[in-house]
This record gives sequence, C-alpha cells and structure tokens, in this order.
Amino acid sequence: MYFPVYAFGERRHPIILDSTLREGEQTPGVVFSEEWRIRIAKALSDIGIGMIEVGDPNVAPDIKSAIKKIIELKKVGEINSEIVVHSRAVKQDIETAASLEPDRIAVFYGVSDIHLKYKHRKTREEALQIIADMVSLAKSHGVSVRFTAEDASRADLNYLIQVVKTAYEAGADRVSIADTVGVFTPDRAREVFTKIKAAVPEIGLDIHAHNDFGMAVANSLAAVEGGADVVHTTVNGLGERAGITPLQVFVAAYYYHKGVRLVKLEKLPEITAMVEAASGITIMPTFPIVGENVFTHKAGVHQAGVIANPETYEPIPPEVVGRTRDFSLDKYSGRKAIQYRLERMGISVPPEVLDKVVEEVKQMNVRRLRDDDLLEILEKITNMAYRARVNRHIEAYVWLKVANNVYTTSVARRVAAIKNVASVAEVTGDYDIVVKVVAENVEELNQIIENIREIKGVVSTLTNIVLKELPINSK
Repeated sequence: MYFPVYAFGERRHPIILDSTLREGEQTPGVVFSEEWRIRIAKALSDIGIGMIEVGDPNVAPDIKSAIKKIIELKKVGEINSEIVVHSRAVKQDIETAASLEPDRIAVFYGVSDIHLKYKHRKTREEALQIIADMVSLAKSHGVSVRFTAEDASRADLNYLIQVVKTAYEAGADRVSIADTVGVFTPDRAREVFTKIKAAVPEIGLDIHAHNDFGMAVANSLAAVEGGADVVHTTVNGLGERAGITPLQVFVAAYYYHKGVRLVKLEKLPEITAMVEAASGITIMPTFPIVGENVFTHKAGVHQAGVIANPETYEPIPPEVVGRTRDFSLDKYSGRKAIQYRLERMGISVPPEVLDKVVEEVKQMNVRRLRDDDLLEILEKITNMAYRARVNRHIEAYVWLKVANNVYTTSVARRVAAIKNVASVAEVTGDYDIVVKVVAENVEELNQIIENIREIKGVVSTLTNIVLKELPINSK
C-alpha cells in the first residue's frame, strides 16, 4: 500500500479517508453515475488513498449497486484502499451494509444536545445505549467498525468522551469526531482530540471537518497534532453546504509542513479534472494547489522574483503537485516576464525592441495576453513575421454539441478550465461551442479531447487538426 500504516501508541503520519463518493455526492446538484463512482474509486486507490468511503447503500438502489461493484474490485485486487460503507444507527440499515461485505461499516449518530433533543429526541443515556447496541450489531458481522459522533464539535466534551468509550467498548476500533457545522477552531480541535486520546488511548480517531468558516484544513492539521490519525477529505472540497476538507489542499499543506507525501501528489490535477467532469462543478481559478491561477504570477515584482528564484513567491515547486509555472501577461507585467515568455517561444530580441514591446503591453487594457497577442505586438513593432516561426506542436479546433437541457455557458466554463485549452467560444450553427486546443503530441491531444467529452452536457464532438497557419500581414 502507498499510504502509511498507523500503529497505536506510536505517532506516525495520518491516513487519508476520502469521502467524495459519500459526502461529495451530498453537494447540491451532484449525482454520480455508477460508471463515475467506479472510476473515481479506482483513481483514489491509484493515488494512495488509505480509506474510501463509498456511500450508504440504503440511500438508493444505484448507490448500493455501485458499492457492491467497488467491493468486488477490492476483492480481486483492482482497488487497494480500505472500503468503508456508511450507515445510520438503525438495525436494518446496518444489516444491509453488512450484506455487501465491506472492510468497514461506519455507523453515525448525533451526540450534541441539540441533535439529541431536536433530531433524535433521546436523552444522553438513551443515546449511549443505542450507540452501544448498533456498534455491537455491526461488529457481530465480522467487519471493522467506525463510530461517527455527528456534531461532536458542539457536544459537551465530558459526554463526548463517554460516547467514545461506549463505542470502543462495544467493538469500534475507530471513532470519527465530526465538526458537522464547521465551528471548530484549530486550538479547540487540538484540545478536543488531545483530551479524547488521553482518556481513551486505544481508540483510533478520525477528523471530519466541515468548511463553513473556511477552517477545515487548519482544523484537520490541528486535530492531527492532537491525536487524529485519519483525516476525512473530498476531492475539490465537495460536500454539504461549504463542503469538507479538500483533499488537494490538505495533502499539499501536510507536505509543506511535514515534508511527507501522504498520496501521489503529482496526480492531483488528474483527479481534480475527473471529479470536475463527474460532478459538473468547476473549481475556482484561485482554488489552492490545483486552481488555474495558483502557479501563475501576474505582478511584475512577483514575476521578476520568481524568475530569479521561484521560492520568492511559491511555497512549493509546482512540479511536486503535477503543475507548471506560468506568467500572466498584461499591463502589470514587467520586462523580465515578457522576455521570459518570448525566450520560451524561442525568440530573442534586442533590448531596445523589448523595451518597445513592454511599453506597448503597458498601454493595453486587456485581461490576459496570449502568446499570439505578444507575437502580434512584436510583429507590429519590428514589421517582421514571428508567428510562423514558433513551433506550436499540434493545434486543433474541437467543435462541441451541447444537450438541449444544459446551459451552454456552464459547459463552456468547464471546458475553459481544462489544461491546454487556448480559447473557447460559443457559436451559432450545427455546433454550440468551438474550442482551440494546443498539445505537445497526439497522445496529449487525445487526452484533452477525452477530458472534454467527459463533461456533463457534451453530447458529441468534432475535431479538426490545424495543418498550416499562415501569418496575416496588416496593411
């Protein structure tokens, strides 16, 4: 297995449990097909996720069917991660979950006074008995059991410790402390986990941190410091309301602070794109680690600093997380960045010409200059053809037809987020969108086209490879 193994009594690095297929599908508007569930489960296993929470089979027949197939893949060795099935603390639900023969059943029950009073309508003592009975029932099926203390962050700490002891004595080897409405602070998370671990040192502890106030990653890191040895995440931070701890952000932050790769970090962009396509939700350009803008520098001072030494404005090298560095060219850009971009295209110009290019760029009020735009400026200044000299590798135009019930602009935005897409336009005619793609080789072009085809709402594509592009001289 790629993930580290935790031994009780010996502090090691945490295991990642990914809940994209359970918590992630609780994102409003997200519904995973069975095919997507299986593909995502395989991808999570491939990058080294320790545990995959695959859903609750009692929710719907299609979820149960997909869970069954994922468990079969685990049995034949196509998936290496531990498979965790979710269940309410209800006898019939647990029986259904156990019938699928997962590695672990996760039984959940609300433990805060507000949940006990308004949702369960049980006393604290009655809740403890239910927890003991349901954990014991799950354990009787010969599987590992995790008890999830829902809304634990708002529960009385002394009572929460009683809950953990009860679950442990009933047969659970793990308890998940759920910050269900995201109200933990790092100090409080660290304190709660430290005290629970001191009171019940034998139990394994999970942190399930919601992101309502944007502190899920910080709270998860603090919980690990307090004794948590499993961290719950979702790809792209999907989940109820503001979601939970984003996988990509937590593992990259852990790498920076601890120097440890909890998963195969270089594969993060790949699984990001997969879940974007499956969920229909495109991440923001400013989304940490995998957002389009994260390793792209705009201000001239920043660009000059990065060219001199990337550590001036980058916490980690982009290659660590499968990304590449880039510079956004516009009126904020300086001389060094523009020179760097030209040299990257194999073009060297005299200092006086470079100065004129910079001056011209400063006069333009555009959002972002492409390589073509920069070359056009250079041609205007020198009256020489540069665009025909640049090795563009493979360029293609991909025409997309969008389903009638899908908003075309939403598809266009998701296409624009794909790497190596140079431009996207909504058009009239037989097709709805035309996309310009630049690839290094045929294999990369095929992969880009496959990524486009996977986007929800794309019903067909037509690809035209550019054979020759002629420069147009302005008169």
